[in-house]
Amino acid sequence: MKKFSIIKGTTLFLGVMLVSASVLQCKKTGDVVKGLDRSFKGTSDTTLYASFYESNKVSSGDVVADVNDIVKFRGVQTILHEYCATSNCHGGPISPKFDTYTDVMRYVVAGNPDGSKLWEYITTNNFDKAMPPVNSNHELGISDKTLIYNWIVNGAKEIPDIKDFRPAAVALINNGCGSANCHNEATATGGWARKGLIPGLTAADTTQFTFTNQTTGAVTVYCLLSNKTIRDQVWNSYKDSVRKFYSDTLAYASFRPWKTFATPRSASSTRGPLQTYDDILLDINYPKSIRSNSSVVYTDPVTLTQYYVKGNFLSATSSLVSRTDSTLLLASPFTGIYATSQQGDMAYGDGGLKSNEVALIKAWYFADPNIPDVWKYGNGNVGIFKYRKTGNIIIKH
Repeated sequence: MKKFSIIKGTTLFLGVMLVSASVLQCKKTGDVVKGLDRSFKGTSDTTLYASFYESNKVSSGDVVADVNDIVKFRGVQTILHEYCATSNCHGGPISPKFDTYTDVMRYVVAGNPDGSKLWEYITTNNFDKAMPPVNSNHELGISDKTLIYNWIVNGAKEIPDIKDFRPAAVALINNGCGSANCHNEATATGGWARKGLIPGLTAADTTQFTFTNQTTGAVTVYCLLSNKTIRDQVWNSYKDSVRKFYSDTLAYASFRPWKTFATPRSASSTRGPLQTYDDILLDINYPKSIRSNSSVVYTDPVTLTQYYVKGNFLSATSSLVSRTDSTLLLASPFTGIYATSQQGDMAYGDGGLKSNEVALIKAWYFADPNIPDVWKYGNGNVGIFKYRKTGNIIIKH
């Protein structure tokens, strides 16, 4: 009897302590929550890559994923595991569950954060509903709330698709490449203006930007066209000419681009702009390597004007992907001959872009229906991208 009483007393004591702890945990007042505002202060951002899982393999990735084949960013599942689906809470004995995609979707209305219970739990100022509990000192930060918000707005998909990849990839290219001294309208048109190739404009209409390579010490001088209205007109006119010429090089022979991004048809060697989605598509369909050849490829028999622009846009030796991803080699879609070395210098050999960012760009590229199959898989699906390590060729399945 004595032993039984001790056990009973101990059980009763633990029970009282557990109830007391629960009461303290669930108490919704006090210094911890004084002045707490859990409402969402962020905004919808289509350029933010937001997926459910932290890691997603690129569809075109090698059989054994290479370093640039995994799109790995902080995901919704990771956030919920950290804040909600822990082993002692909603991932363990406490309902509702927030462990799997199916579990989470019971509390999410795709495309509608305000109509989703999950969103209500993590943003409400009704502290009796707040999750995690406000006295747990484990409140979600603005960046995590923003990611969840955008994931729901974008459709709350289990597996990301082109709608998730494209805005984020384009933003990466714009921000990483379209700087003042790189793939920028101002430098391209500034070089032309300084060379006297734009009627009415001279060097006086440009400014100069000097860039010194901290590694090699090489100095490059870039010319920038100051007037945005004029440079937009010039650049858009150039893009129209390119598309017109390559749509039918015989019928529209007079539209062959005369301006290039390298000397002698520019005041300095510059790069083609990549500041908009339209710019990027132009560069993919008609690569700079065919629009800015280093030697004369055609001389007009009547005017004797020399052109540095190739007539066959498939006779290219580089592409956006090969210049970004150092794990791949490119074959010219016209010749089928593969490069012997990687060309990933646009991403500084993957040093300027992280591997997960290169993977995101690649995921978008192969998913985008606006990019022709010839620039993904070559003519007749023979492939134009080959993995350096394994020799595996990317083809359409």
